[in-house]
Amino acid sequence: MKTDRRSFISSLTGIVLSSTVFSPSTFAAAYATEETPIACNQYPWITFYKRAGRDWSANLDTSLAEFASTGLKGYEPIIDSLQEVEVLAPLLKKHDLQLYSIYVNSVLHDDGLAQKTMNTVMETARRTYPLGTRIFVTNPMPLSWDSVEDKTDKQLEIQAKNLNELGRQLREAGITLAYHNHDAEMRQSAREFHHMMLATEPENVKLCLDSHWVYRGSGNSQVALFDIVKLYGKRIVELHLRQSEDGIWKETFSKGDIDYARLQNELKNLGVEPHLVLEQAVEEGTPQTLNAVQACKQSLKYVRKLFT
Repeated sequence: MKTDRRSFISSLTGIVLSSTVFSPSTFAAAYATEETPIACNQYPWITFYKRAGRDWSANLDTSLAEFASTGLKGYEPIIDSLQEVEVLAPLLKKHDLQLYSIYVNSVLHDDGLAQKTMNTVMETARRTYPLGTRIFVTNPMPLSWDSVEDKTDKQLEIQAKNLNELGRQLREAGITLAYHNHDAEMRQSAREFHHMMLATEPENVKLCLDSHWVYRGSGNSQVALFDIVKLYGKRIVELHLRQSEDGIWKETFSKGDIDYARLQNELKNLGVEPHLVLEQAVEEGTPQTLNAVQACKQSLKYVRKLFT
């Protein structure tokens, strides 16, 4: 998930935007199924491929063929450029995959870069809505992926204002914006995470709950995780599903450190049925017994058993 920040910022410049003013009525009806399929984010495949000495992006056609062979029907890519949408569209059709949600990077704590981000995201929305996309997940980028530097209060205020505005624009275009966090946003009493929730309007900014980043970012605390569910559960529209054992990511999504059965029950009691997106990635210390396809098949089977 740690896309090079400088590369992303560079991609915000020099983009020719469509002058079309759009709303849901200006798009072709594209998503006609009654149920949203269980999806998987691109990131775990990148990590499994890297571990095997492969490059996910080297041949996306071949990669998506392996992805589809698991039985997954939903694909959540990390979109860094408009060109990626053009490449992806025919491959989704070829491999019978749906694009209900996408992950987009954003820089929102600086007003100048934020406007470029919003222009890019809205153009991405114009191009992906006809493909069925209804949720945009974003994790406003940190000052640096490689340091523990935190944003200032002023930067957090600017970021929340811009996040809310981006959510408003997407909502008017028929797309839901879901805020996502990593562990950095949980530092300093989780001030960045909570401010993004409290300083934005619930109708404009929903929540993609990445349970394990909340868990890890709060010192491996389920107390913190379930407090967040209690505080913001009604805003959860998507779940990123990852599990660990003794703090280390497992190869498959199954029983482990986080009580997902309890989480499912809590969400059910709230009347919340989020979009389910697997993110069972591997890291240093993860056991090496399965390849990406094998691991994903096992994870998908467990998700279906637990959540459906």
